[in-house]
Amino acid sequence: MKIAIFGSKHQKKEQIIKLFNILIDNQTEIYLQEKFYNYLKDCLDLQYNVAGIIVNNEFDADLVISIGGDGTFLRATSAIGKKNIPILGINAGRLGFLADVGEEDLEDTFADIFSGDYRTELRSQLQLSTEHKDYQGFNYALNEIAILKQDTAAMITLHAHINGEYLTSYQADGLIVATPTGSTAYSLSVGGPIIFPTASNIVISAIAPNSLSNRPLVVTDDSIITLDVESRSDSFLISLDGRSNVFHTGTKLTIKKADFQLKVLKRKGNTFYNTLRNKLMWGIDPRQS
Repeated sequence: MKIAIFGSKHQKKEQIIKLFNILIDNQTEIYLQEKFYNYLKDCLDLQYNVAGIIVNNEFDADLVISIGGDGTFLRATSAIGKKNIPILGINAGRLGFLADVGEEDLEDTFADIFSGDYRTELRSQLQLSTEHKDYQGFNYALNEIAILKQDTAAMITLHAHINGEYLTSYQADGLIVATPTGSTAYSLSVGGPIIFPTASNIVISAIAPNSLSNRPLVVTDDSIITLDVESRSDSFLISLDGRSNVFHTGTKLTIKKADFQLKVLKRKGNTFYNTLRNKLMWGIDPRQS
C-alpha cells in the first residue's frame, strides 16, 4: 500500500514513532510531505527511509494520512484536490472532528485498514467562482467559505441570491457558507446547526449580524448562492478553509456544491454520534470530574 503522510509541527515524538513502526511493520510504501519530512529530520531527529518526498502536492497514493488537528486535515484535503484518494485523520491536536483517530486507537485502526475492515464516507465540498477568476489557489472548501470584513470597524453588506431569487441583504461582520462537514466548525461557533456530515445540505450563517431576526438558513446542496458585497473600505476577505484572499467590492461571488467529493476513511465503530458525544462532552456533568 502506498501511503502519503501530511503533518504539522508540534507533534508528539512518541506518536510519530508509533505510527511509523506500524506502517513499516506492514511494509507500506511511505511518502512524506516535504515540510513534514524536514520537521521530523531537523526538529525531532527522526529520519526514515521513505519512498519519496511530496513537493508541490504532486503525488499518487492509496491513502493519505493527516496527523495533527483539523487544520492539518484541511491542508491535506486541498493537496488531494481531485485525486480521489481517501484520507484518514489522526488527531494530535485538541478538538478534532475531522482528525478523530487518537493515539490509543492507532494499532486497532490500522489493523482494520490492512484487513479491509473499514468504511468510506463521501463528503461534499463547495466551489467558489468569480467572473474573472480572482481567487488565487485551490478554489474549493471542505468546511466553509467565509466572506469577512477586512477592517475592524464597519460591517459589510452582502446581497444574497439563491438560484437567482433574492434572499436578503445581510449587514454583518461576515457570512459563512458551510458544508455539513463544516457545520461543526466556524459555522457552529456563530450559532449554526449541527448537520450529519453526509447530508445533502448547505448552511448559510451570518457573523454578528446587525439584525436580531437573522438566523442560520439550511438549503439543499443543489442550490447556487450568489453574493454581491459592499464595504466602506472597498475590500473584503474571502477565506476557504482558512486560505484567505483579499477581494475588491464589485466582485460577484458564486458558491455551489463541487462536482467531486472527498473520501474520508472511518473505522466501522467510529460514528458521528460517538464523535459528538466525545468532542462536545454531551451528558458529562463537570461537577463529577
